[in-house]
Amino acid sequence: MQKGNIRVQTENIFPIIKKFLYSDHDIFIRELVSNAVDATQKLKTMSSLGEAKGDLGDLTIEIQLDKEKRTITISDKGIGMTAEEVDKYLNQVAFSGAEEFLKKYKGQNEANIIGHFGLGFYSSFMVSQRVEVITKSFRENSTGVRWECDGSPEYTLEEFEKADRGTDIVLHINEESAEFLDADRIQTILKKFCRFLPVPIKFEGEQINNPQPAWTKKPSELTPQDYQDFYKELYPYGEPPLFWIHLNVDYPFHLTGILYFPKIKQSYELQKDKIQLYSNQVFVTDEVKDIVPEFLMLLHGVIDSPDIPLNVSRSYLQGDPNVKKINNHITKKVADKLEEIFNKERAAFEEKWESLGLFVKYGMMTDDKFLDKAVKFHIMEDVKGGKFYTLDEYRTATESLQKNKEGKLIILYTTNPVQQDSYIRQAQEKGYTVVKMETIVDSAFINQMEMKWPDVHFTRVDADIVDNLIDKAEGNDTVLSEEEQTKLKELFGRQLPELHMTVEVKGLSPETAPVIATRPEFMRRMKDMAAVSGSMGGFYASMPDEVTLTVNGNHPIFQNILKEEDKTRQEKLVHNLSDLALLSQGLLKGNNLTDFIQRSVAMMSE
Repeated sequence: MQKGNIRVQTENIFPIIKKFLYSDHDIFIRELVSNAVDATQKLKTMSSLGEAKGDLGDLTIEIQLDKEKRTITISDKGIGMTAEEVDKYLNQVAFSGAEEFLKKYKGQNEANIIGHFGLGFYSSFMVSQRVEVITKSFRENSTGVRWECDGSPEYTLEEFEKADRGTDIVLHINEESAEFLDADRIQTILKKFCRFLPVPIKFEGEQINNPQPAWTKKPSELTPQDYQDFYKELYPYGEPPLFWIHLNVDYPFHLTGILYFPKIKQSYELQKDKIQLYSNQVFVTDEVKDIVPEFLMLLHGVIDSPDIPLNVSRSYLQGDPNVKKINNHITKKVADKLEEIFNKERAAFEEKWESLGLFVKYGMMTDDKFLDKAVKFHIMEDVKGGKFYTLDEYRTATESLQKNKEGKLIILYTTNPVQQDSYIRQAQEKGYTVVKMETIVDSAFINQMEMKWPDVHFTRVDADIVDNLIDKAEGNDTVLSEEEQTKLKELFGRQLPELHMTVEVKGLSPETAPVIATRPEFMRRMKDMAAVSGSMGGFYASMPDEVTLTVNGNHPIFQNILKEEDKTRQEKLVHNLSDLALLSQGLLKGNNLTDFIQRSVAMMSE
């Protein structure tokens, strides 16, 4: 038997490892199983080179739990180690990394430095009072050896009878880590970290992993059903995805994976952190910010890249040049896929726009390279339904009617086709084309696109009277005299505390509504955005709504109202017309709405 001290100058290396090595202690299972996989893969390589003789046999990695003995044993049938290799790799190499770790991280609470210092094996001491390593090399005439350490720099190394090649790591669990003696706990950890490792892994007789997940295969080897089945494996309770993108890059970095576009309803139920990051099929994290562009964080699926080491702290990711390259590549692949589907299967693309639109608009707002490509497949749905326009198609369809004096294209839109129906009808009677912009991101999208498309202006269909939606009308002559116009302004001039109302009299078509309420485009947009994002919310939310009441002096009803001798009835009629206009904008609420209903009923009873 050989006894000795691990070659470190620092006596308290183990307490520091225990305290600082990992933020989550359950990571030790991932590290030890990953080491077992590495040993197995190395054996396969040796066999392919002719250095490992004979049939390799069953290479399954097994994890065994013994509650009575308080042990967890991780066994592989891989390359194994000789006594000299145990001394080198456990007593020298790993601890040279340990000293580097100590110098860099002593006194800091830096998490997630996984695998960076060759310390994976020593994660076992976070949960163990004693660790045994029983191993036998694959090389001919090798002798089994046993290494043992209790978490101090002292160790023992001796010959040990072992029938088969490979390594058993026996963890004697300490009192503070009793949670890891629960089979369900171990099963959960294995499912999280090891479910796609490339070597079969068994726990309590059950194989817990899929060694050949879909992303490791070539797209030509997979059917649409294979992609659907893999999605179900990842998200058992999710609805089927809209479609997917298979990533497979060898240069200038290595990247594989499958990204799925999930169905997203108008309720905008955001579920980020659904993309899982792997390194050579070892689970790393589901927090993929920086690796995946922000606008694609709602995608689901898997990314696997050995070029992103397991120590993915936020500061590391931000400084890694490969991360930026991967981010750009994913953006390009997504844009190319969307354009391909739009060009080849436009009808199917339009059917899925309710979900796709969120990704596309968010990307156009946040990524100029994506914007350049997306302008070809971003579409707007006609309020009539069933017809969609790209920006160029909308421009062509409305060229003659919807350009203002400055030459800007005016895109008329509605955020609520039901509530804004009367405004939509008036616009359509003029021959205008109105599109839907009714998702939660549209207010921000419109503002961003006006900055990025200088020749385009968006106008909500209820932002002004129809005559002014494209350009301010010069005429608007009314049949009313100056005196009658002044009288109507006085009658409509009441103010509500929560509204700031301006009254104007214009000569619109006799068929147009008698009173139209409109809200300035800018102020309404700011309020809409504040309601969604909270940005400047307090400022804009506290401001009264600005409303313009446009009285149609050419509507025949005002001839009767102006002649009405009963002043009380005259005021009631005007009040009702004003309330009807406010109602169309959703601005009649609470007591004012109740008063309107009661007044209307009373007038009908007279």
